[in-house]
Amino acid sequence: MTKYLFQANYVGEGIKGLMREGGSKRRDAVVEALKSVDGSLESFYYAFGETDVLGVFDIPDQAGAAALSLMINSTGAVNLHMTPLMTPEDIDEASRKTPSYRAPGQ
Repeated sequence: MTKYLFQANYVGEGIKGLMREGGSKRRDAVVEALKSVDGSLESFYYAFGETDVLGVFDIPDQAGAAALSLMINSTGAVNLHMTPLMTPEDIDEASRKTPSYRAPGQ
């Protein structure tokens, strides 16, 4: 299962919905959305500044992650960004690979 860092900002009606429902009900809605793609919630935090809410999702496949991102962003109430996270062991494996690449102009 891949972990994804998520960062989201409430927009327009999304802000009003958050104020009306409260934070824990919005977290519960995220948990239900994750279940629909066989995912789970590792952490969920509210913040203020550049980002309204952030945390970590576990989602088994990229198609499920993309579907969830598309669905949430399509509402226009939340602007969601997801970043796949890698373990140190993932980087160990990557460092043992030797891809072929030619830089521009070389």
